[in-house]
Amino acid sequence: MASNDNDNSLIAGALFLVAGGIVGAGVALLFAPQSGTKTRKDICRFARKARRSAEDAVEVVEDFKDNLSDIVEEVGERATEILETGKDMAYGAKKKLLKALEESGEQLEKQRAKLSKLVG
Repeated sequence: MASNDNDNSLIAGALFLVAGGIVGAGVALLFAPQSGTKTRKDICRFARKARRSAEDAVEVVEDFKDNLSDIVEEVGERATEILETGKDMAYGAKKKLLKALEESGEQLEKQRAKLSKLVG
């Protein structure tokens, strides 16, 4: 849920940045020394460019979000694989240790038997 809030904040920040640029450019055009018709055409042209830029920004943010989501999913899958491999390795090590203990117990029994024969 926190990820969704961060995504929304990122998108809102990008949109506020674009909106601020539009407002600033609009104010600059209104105070420029040129005719009203030319200023209106410039404002319309700039608004179209700003809209395309905003659409591109939203698309970039969405692509980034999707890529990040894919990366997080891949890391989760890898972590699960590593955990399973670790479990398998631990089970194998446990079996080897039990076998070694069993063999050393047999060796100890043999040595005890030899010692018993010598002592008597």
